[in-house]
Amino acid sequence: MKLVRYSNFSKNFIISLDKGGNSSMKKKGKQKFSMKLMWKQRYLLLMSVPFVIWLIIFKYIPLWGWTMGFQEVKPKSFALPIWERKWVGFDNFKKAFTDRLFSQTMINTIGISILGIAIGTILAILFALMLNEICFNRFKKVTQTISYLPHFVSWVVIASIAKMVLNDGGMIDTLFGKSLHLMSTNTPLFWLVVCLIDAWKEVGWNAIVYLSAMAGIDQGLYEAAKVDGANRLQRIWHITLPGIKPTVIVLLIMSIGGALNVGMERQMLLSNGIVQDHAMVLSWFAYVRGIGNNNYGVGTAIGMFQSVVGVTLMLIANKIAGWLGESRLM
Repeated sequence: MKLVRYSNFSKNFIISLDKGGNSSMKKKGKQKFSMKLMWKQRYLLLMSVPFVIWLIIFKYIPLWGWTMGFQEVKPKSFALPIWERKWVGFDNFKKAFTDRLFSQTMINTIGISILGIAIGTILAILFALMLNEICFNRFKKVTQTISYLPHFVSWVVIASIAKMVLNDGGMIDTLFGKSLHLMSTNTPLFWLVVCLIDAWKEVGWNAIVYLSAMAGIDQGLYEAAKVDGANRLQRIWHITLPGIKPTVIVLLIMSIGGALNVGMERQMLLSNGIVQDHAMVLSWFAYVRGIGNNNYGVGTAIGMFQSVVGVTLMLIANKIAGWLGESRLM
């Protein structure tokens, strides 16, 4: 339990909050594994069997394809059985890591990931806080619906609109009366442009989770804070934000786990020859060196590297969250 004290009020006001933002909820103790417990939950276990089978068939069995990362796989040898292909050990990994584009690609991937996580998380929380404070429900629902719509729009359409607005001589340049070179500067500015466009597209969709977390906070805490003289910002800072902190941490852990799995669609559609050096990410690099060069082993090796690093980062972030006493993913 955590005590939140409002010292700025006319009276000292203390609220007892748990990690979920509720004053009355208590954590249940962990139940020990036993046959009796399994028998009690037999129906739940039976219901989970089809999902486990689906997971094994479509998620784990296809992992045999990782063997291509240790083989020389060309179009001619692709159809051969695994044991008839040429095994090359870690040569594919060496080719990928010593490639002239790899270091810059890693920098681009990490830069876009960090910016994307930071901007996307902050804007989604701010937007959710704004919607949560709106009292006029009809306006709130209309605003939510409008904000969700860009999520369902294809990146092809989004990129076309963005280029029309941001390219040299576009609407932004016309508005400012000079060329800002937002889409034609071979600098990390391109990362910021990509992340801001992505945030605009996804902010409404991402805010849904935070709104759901806010809906679970005990409304009695807000009423008590009002009675004691807390203004709107103080209620947000001391009640709403602590209440959604476990949700924010879990989502951050998941985002960190996918830090290297930045999709190439946005960069491919928004980039041009000038910004190419700061546009290529690992997924795009794997496509170019794997499928583009007909060297599927190298492409698989890059994909394996992304997966292993992603899982490692997620486990580290999860462990750190546990050390800090925060909610963990597992």
